[in-house]
Amino acid sequence: MDTVSTLGHAYKPRLIDPLLDESLGFAGAVLLEGPRGCGKTMTAMHAASSYALLDDPGTARIGEISPEAILAGARPRLLDEWQLMPQLWNLMRRIVDSATSKGQFILTGSAMPADDTTRHTGAARVLRIRQHTLTWCEKTGCANKPGVSLAALFTGQVPTADLSDPMTYAAVISELIRPGFPALTELQPDQALIMLQAYIEEVSRADVPRLINQRHDPIVLQQLMRALARSTASPVSYATLASDMRQVAPSIKPDTVADYMSVLERLFILERQSAWTPLLRSRARLRTSAKLHLADPALAAAALGATATSLFDDPNTVGLLFESAVIHDLRVLATSLRADIRHFRDSNGHEIDAVISLPDGRWAAVEVKLGGGQAIAAAASLTKAIEQLDVAVPPVFKLVVTGTGQTFTMADGTITCPLAVLRP
Repeated sequence: MDTVSTLGHAYKPRLIDPLLDESLGFAGAVLLEGPRGCGKTMTAMHAASSYALLDDPGTARIGEISPEAILAGARPRLLDEWQLMPQLWNLMRRIVDSATSKGQFILTGSAMPADDTTRHTGAARVLRIRQHTLTWCEKTGCANKPGVSLAALFTGQVPTADLSDPMTYAAVISELIRPGFPALTELQPDQALIMLQAYIEEVSRADVPRLINQRHDPIVLQQLMRALARSTASPVSYATLASDMRQVAPSIKPDTVADYMSVLERLFILERQSAWTPLLRSRARLRTSAKLHLADPALAAAALGATATSLFDDPNTVGLLFESAVIHDLRVLATSLRADIRHFRDSNGHEIDAVISLPDGRWAAVEVKLGGGQAIAAAASLTKAIEQLDVAVPPVFKLVVTGTGQTFTMADGTITCPLAVLRP
């Protein structure tokens, strides 16, 4: 569908487009989920043949009188922000059951409804796809340019070496604080910071109350997001987060923090990177805590009030934000492979920043380093961590993703490349 005539903006292709088109070919309906403002409506509108915007007051009135009318239209029909009219779910499901063709509906949602019964009746009918904010290569307009293909690495292809001048440290910081929310990507850094902080405030004041029945102070939620940003790309306990929040909520309990985090997950503002738990050859114990990431690295930077100037002298924070950016992009780039992105850590300090595992059992190990000069040491650390594992199948490849690095293959077969050249 022409997004200029419907939404007033020309559609810029997204990496998720091929997966959405493919899914509509075999699923009765596709549910596109993700944080508010990540581009779900544009992506879905581009693929749809008709639409209903359920946050429109006129559409809401029709839904009260004749919900069946909202489902009428050319297929696939977009039901945007479907969770505002959850009563449509079962009606939609019945249409999918009786239809002779696939791809009947595209649903978008910025929040998971609490009613599990409503959501789970889509089994074998509705395919869920997670949409994220823009990746590094989408923001820079390089998604279709040559680079290091994640899918090609899984087939054993070795990328061509590129020893051209690496991206500078300052340029990496600039890209980290540039929002991946499509409407905000072209703003000046000071404008983007204001808008991202307003986004955080809006989530705490408007979005969270729609999902919880208890009273809450928006300042508490904002402080939680700041605490999560400080611990980005790191495992952290509810007790630690509660301690970080006590300046605005002196009596807050870890259980309350857990409840708030659950709500942020339902809003797709918070993502967990679960631990990978293979058998170990050593007597070390596995660390099973999840690492935490906000929906966009720039959102985490904004929660901290960070600017390019303040970050320049704080490489530790830049390193954590960069790791979060790499995990964010790996999730998107590996979507077509239907991959799972986890992390590994044992009690002896051996770590793998990202374990990419495919449904067929193949897997890969990824280490993240801010500076290209750290790549060789990172490869050695990655190899040592893999040696601790008792796995039947070795990794298809080992990869070190850097911020300021170059692309080449090391003597031990480990590949290194900057995030800027990673492709699907």
